[in-house]
Amino acid sequence: MNVNNVKLEAVAVKKEQYPTGGLPEIAFAGKSNVGKSSLINTMINRKALARTSQNPGKTRTINFYNVEEKLFFVDLPGYGYAKAPKSEQQKWGKMIEDYLLKREELRAIIMLVDIRHEPGENDIMMYDWLKHYDYDIIIAATKSDKLKRSQLDKHKKMLKNALDLEENDILIPFSSENKSGKEELWTVIEEICGIER
Repeated sequence: MNVNNVKLEAVAVKKEQYPTGGLPEIAFAGKSNVGKSSLINTMINRKALARTSQNPGKTRTINFYNVEEKLFFVDLPGYGYAKAPKSEQQKWGKMIEDYLLKREELRAIIMLVDIRHEPGENDIMMYDWLKHYDYDIIIAATKSDKLKRSQLDKHKKMLKNALDLEENDILIPFSSENKSGKEELWTVIEEICGIER
């Protein structure tokens, strides 16, 4: 998609704060520091609309980015960040689950994993959760620029095995640095949301 106009439309911690208007929504889920904000910024041609941070657990709200008045990118808080108090973690967990289970506009959840490492326990739980609720599996394997080209296939295979991916699951190596995977991911998103090029 040709993206020129994007704005942060809503910052929500509860349903009443979600945007209205019925545009399709694509949510991004992944553990803290996996590169969610960087991926969103890359997809929408911005340097810093989605706030990135060296410190995990920066996003504590559900952020809705209106993309060209055609769809929303929804940035969810990162999961599995242990430094936050347990009570805080449970609150985020409930907030995220409420959104994922009850939001009618939600068309797909893109799960982010770091292509360099074996998926952690939380990643496997997230994948199983998405499967359980019959979501199409779309995985953006971030930080692919940190691998040599010759290592990519090996790492894709490692992720497929560790998550036990099925034949029709989509796995896209992605880099915010060199923008590889961006077009491929946009193609998937446009198809899901019924957006014409």
